[in-house]
Amino acid sequence: MAIQFPTRTAAAALLVALSIPMAGAQESPAPPLVKQLNNGQWLSQSEAESLRDELYYQRAIQVYFDMLPALNVIGMRDGSEEAFGKGYNVLPIWKDRMDSRTWVPTPNADVIYSMNYLDLKETGPLVVAAPPNVIGMFTDFFQRTITDVGAVGPDRARGGLYLLLPPGYDGEVPKGYYVFKSPTYNVFLFFRTIMGKGENGPDPAPAVALAEQTRIYPLWAMEKDVKPMEFPNGSGRRINMMYPIDNTFWTKLKTFVDYEPISAIDPEVRGILSSIGIIKGQAFEPSAKQQELLKKAVETAPRMIMATRQLQRPDGRTRYYKDRQYENVWGGATAEWLQDSYLDVNQRATYFQVAYSTAPAMVMRTIDAGSKYPTTVRDADGDFLDGSKAYKLHLPPNPPAKLFWAVTAYDITDGTMPETPQLLPSINGFNKVAKNEDGSIDLWFGAIKPADAPQSNFIQTVPGRNFLATVRLYGTGTEFYDQTWKPDDLVKVK
Repeated sequence: MAIQFPTRTAAAALLVALSIPMAGAQESPAPPLVKQLNNGQWLSQSEAESLRDELYYQRAIQVYFDMLPALNVIGMRDGSEEAFGKGYNVLPIWKDRMDSRTWVPTPNADVIYSMNYLDLKETGPLVVAAPPNVIGMFTDFFQRTITDVGAVGPDRARGGLYLLLPPGYDGEVPKGYYVFKSPTYNVFLFFRTIMGKGENGPDPAPAVALAEQTRIYPLWAMEKDVKPMEFPNGSGRRINMMYPIDNTFWTKLKTFVDYEPISAIDPEVRGILSSIGIIKGQAFEPSAKQQELLKKAVETAPRMIMATRQLQRPDGRTRYYKDRQYENVWGGATAEWLQDSYLDVNQRATYFQVAYSTAPAMVMRTIDAGSKYPTTVRDADGDFLDGSKAYKLHLPPNPPAKLFWAVTAYDITDGTMPETPQLLPSINGFNKVAKNEDGSIDLWFGAIKPADAPQSNFIQTVPGRNFLATVRLYGTGTEFYDQTWKPDDLVKVK
């Protein structure tokens, strides 16, 4: 039988009929995500590329937050080594105090600083002979505390031999040392020694002499092969020890990731790093577009962190007092930024934007041994502190600080000291300050000294620039913890 093919007209009618749903037919059921995502169709090429770029940018922002503690100390190391040279035996000491010409986050002008950057990959295990009465610490290069040194450390302010082991070390460990293994090859040594009280103010000489007793040497080196210690003076020099603000942030980070062991960084964080092209042992070659996004991230992330600081936490954990503006820069977390059930990544970022180094002695409520740093960015009216205005700060009698107290002004953006003709924007308990009859102290801040302010009680600020003020209490006493002693807020004066 012959097969009858439909005519051209009939075929066209059939196609039309097949394309029209039958009366009463319903749409094919679809899960919610199918409907949400373009009704089951791929995105347009332009939208897909735009979203990929947005994800890259967002991941770069997250990497900035996560890696700022490392880049913070890498900036310090690179600035120090450029100025003083590199080596386990090179221990820069700010022998005439650290002033505003050293750019570093929230330096303390009221102790003598000693800082070194040890490389256990290069040297193997290192011994550090710490002098007595040091207030210090060793941290890894994520600024996680390896150990306190001093009154809160194992030597209990008597000094002693600290043995620092590199990651993965499985060799012999001799007796007689305070032994600690670092998660990173790079280790930050940060020692502070207390000045004496001189006739006309603090006397750095005893603290410098104590710091110069520090000795650092490889564990297995013979005495004749140990490099002699060098103690260059960092005071009075222009030194930039700040973290990068451009795309060198990413190249320095890549160098760090390549150098350190895989175990130093959590796998999930490494996954975020890999999403912007930073993978240990592999080339980091961002495209021109990615370089633009990285530049945008390194410019935007610090503004996000600053906004977090400016707007404060909604849970109020940063407030030291119910009736004062002072903040706890750890936000009630541990020295490792742990809250009750989470790692406080935002609070950690706000800290390392303007500060460096964290240790249990700074956070725990140790009596007459640790240190506390109530900090304020606002005056008594809740307005931001403004370098163009004048303020008075009243400190009640007998600050609970067995070692000493100090008050310092800092730039809000990065914690550097505002540079004015004063150079040392700080006043401490060793200064000859004017006191009130009851032993209380009034300090003044401003671009120009108020007429009734003694020169000894005046801290100069930069007009047109906001600032923050920090009260330091070294050897903190119980009166601080039970809040029977509280610094007043800064009050505007004409």
